[in-house]
Amino acid sequence: MRVTQSMEQAQFLTALNQLESSISTTQDGISSGLAFTTASQNPVGAGLVAGYNQVLAQSQQYTSNGNSATGSLNTEDSALTQLQNQLQSLRDLALEANNATESPADLSAIATQVQQIQGSILSIANTQDGEGNYIFAGYSTQTQPFSQSATGATYGGDQGQRRVQIGAGQTVVVGDNGDLVFNQAKTGNGTFNVTPAGTNTGTGILGATAVTDPAAYTGGTYSIEFTAPDAYQVTNSGGTVVTSGTYISGQAITFAGMQVTLSGAPATGDSFAVAPSTDQSVFATVQNLANALQQSTATPAAQAQLNNSIVAAINGIDQALDNTQTVQSTVGARLNTITTSQAVATTQQTQLQQSISNIQGLDYASAVTNLDSQSTTLSAAMEAYTQTEGLSLFKYLQG
Repeated sequence: MRVTQSMEQAQFLTALNQLESSISTTQDGISSGLAFTTASQNPVGAGLVAGYNQVLAQSQQYTSNGNSATGSLNTEDSALTQLQNQLQSLRDLALEANNATESPADLSAIATQVQQIQGSILSIANTQDGEGNYIFAGYSTQTQPFSQSATGATYGGDQGQRRVQIGAGQTVVVGDNGDLVFNQAKTGNGTFNVTPAGTNTGTGILGATAVTDPAAYTGGTYSIEFTAPDAYQVTNSGGTVVTSGTYISGQAITFAGMQVTLSGAPATGDSFAVAPSTDQSVFATVQNLANALQQSTATPAAQAQLNNSIVAAINGIDQALDNTQTVQSTVGARLNTITTSQAVATTQQTQLQQSISNIQGLDYASAVTNLDSQSTTLSAAMEAYTQTEGLSLFKYLQG
C-alpha cells in the first residue's frame, strides 16, 4: 500500500493528539492529586474506591449522629443537674419549716420560696435544645411538655425515647421523656408509704420507715390504729389484727417485714395508713408542700399535720433526687457509649481513607517525571516532523 504524504500527516496528528491527551491527564492528576478520576482509567481500582467511599460516608454519618446525640445528652445532663440543685434547695427549705418555732409569717415566706422553686423546676422541665426541641417531650419535641396546674403541672408530651444510630446495628437514646423524669418519683421510702388520717386529732408524727425483713414483706396495705393514747393495733386490708402493743413515742412499730416509727401523742381513734409506694409527680410534691405551709398551725394537732406534710414532702424530694440521679447515670452511660463508638469510627475512617489513598492517590514524583518525559517527547516529535517535512506545524495546519 502506498503511503502518501496526507496519510503521514494524519498519523502524526493522531499521535500528537494522543500525546497531548496523555499530558492533559497527567496534569489533571497532579492538580487533583488523584491517579485516576474515572472508572475507565482504572476499572478495578475505581470499584474498590467506590466501595470504600460508601462505607466511609456511612461511618461519617454515624459520627455526625453521635455528635448530635452528644449535644442533646449534654443538654439533658445539665438540666438534670439544675433539677437536683433545685430539689436540694427545696429540701433545705422543708427542713427549715419542720420546726415548731417557725411563725406563720416565716412559714408563708418559705411557701413563697417553694413556689419560686416550683417555677424554676417547671422551666427546667420545658428545656429546649439549640434547635428549639423540647428535650423532655418524648417524640413530641415541638410540644411544650409541662403546663402549670392547680396540682402542680400536667404533662403533655408522650412516653417515647428518641434514638439515633451511632454505629452498625448500634443506637443510643438521646432523650428521656418528662413522664419518666418528673412523674415517676416514688412516695414514702420508695417501697411503702405511711399516711396519717386527715381526721387525726392527736400529735402523732411520722418518723423513719424501712423494710426490715424483705422475705416477710408482701406489699399489702395496713392500718396502724390507736385504741388508746398508749395502745395501738395493726390491721390488714381485711380488718384482721396482725399485731398490737403499747405505744412508746419514738419506738418503732414492726409488722409484716416493715418498721414504722412514730413520735408525739396520738389520740384515741387516730390512724396511719400503710400502703405500697406509688408514682408521684415532682410538681405534686412541691405543690403539696406549698399548700401545707400556708395552713393554720394554731393548734397542736394542726402543727402535727404540718409536720407530717413536711415529712411526706421530704420523702418525696428524696425519692425525686434518687430518680433524677438514676436517669442522669444512664445519660452518662450513653455519653460513654458514644465516645467509645466514635473512637472506633475514627480509627475505621482513618483506615478507609488510607486504603483509598493507596489505590487512588497520585505518586507525585513519578507523575512529574512522566510529565517531563511526555513534554519532551511532544517537543521532539513536533521538531522531527517539521524537519522531515521541511515546514512548520503551523504552516501545515494553515495549508
